[in-house]
Amino acid sequence: MIKHSFRLTFAATLLGMALAALPARAEEAYDPWPGLVQDIFNNRPMNDGNDVIGIEMPHRAEDAAIVPVTLRAKLSPGDSRRIRAITLVIDRNPAPMAAKFALGLDANVSEISTRVRVNNYTDVHAVAELSDGQLYVSKTYVKASGGCSAPAVKNAEEAKNRLGQMRYRQFARANDAPASRIREAQIMIGHPNNSGLQMDQVTQLYIPAFFVNELKLWQGGSLVLAVEGGISISEDPNIRFTYVSNGAKHFSAEAKDTDGHEFRNEWDVEKPGT
Repeated sequence: MIKHSFRLTFAATLLGMALAALPARAEEAYDPWPGLVQDIFNNRPMNDGNDVIGIEMPHRAEDAAIVPVTLRAKLSPGDSRRIRAITLVIDRNPAPMAAKFALGLDANVSEISTRVRVNNYTDVHAVAELSDGQLYVSKTYVKASGGCSAPAVKNAEEAKNRLGQMRYRQFARANDAPASRIREAQIMIGHPNNSGLQMDQVTQLYIPAFFVNELKLWQGGSLVLAVEGGISISEDPNIRFTYVSNGAKHFSAEAKDTDGHEFRNEWDVEKPGT
């Protein structure tokens, strides 16, 4: 009798496990990308972008709340076209469009790096819009989960005190001659960039979404990069990029967040810093 009961219990457990696995398998089989092409890009044709735009991310993220991503232009030097904009899409995030980068006409931005939240195992797409009006797409796959709901690293008071603080840094580039006009720089903004999916550990209530949604960077009066951000950009937004200097003596930044705050700063190109 005991053996018979054990067999029935074991069989029921196996059946329950099989039924529980069905939604997960169906979810894994579901590909959101075609719907995102319609919603974000109005169903415009997508061309193979492997020779146009590169996307680099770790296959398995160490921390789903701060996953590094690098977007790299791959057009050949003889190609007369240029990249006007790059859209970063994290397919299975609650708000899939992580960021859109509009590239300044004369800045020749060739590489952009930032940090993002990844909420589920997912494809991540980089879509480049070229000066010929065509869209080109590349993708990678990332294993990470829970990034959009992960608690903030800094407490609310510390985040408030650092709100809008900006830093600008420049980096020496290996193999570049001293007179090279190519620059590598980084902008960092103090901001919680709350996703709206994080829970206050004290009140157990969800923290409202609150993030930097606009960032513009200039050298002199010439636009280098304009960024439209969303909840997928990590806490304390950090954008590293390469561009070609036009000889301007000053670099400036302007940011806005979803609560209407505006932040501005300007730096001497030769003396970057806080």
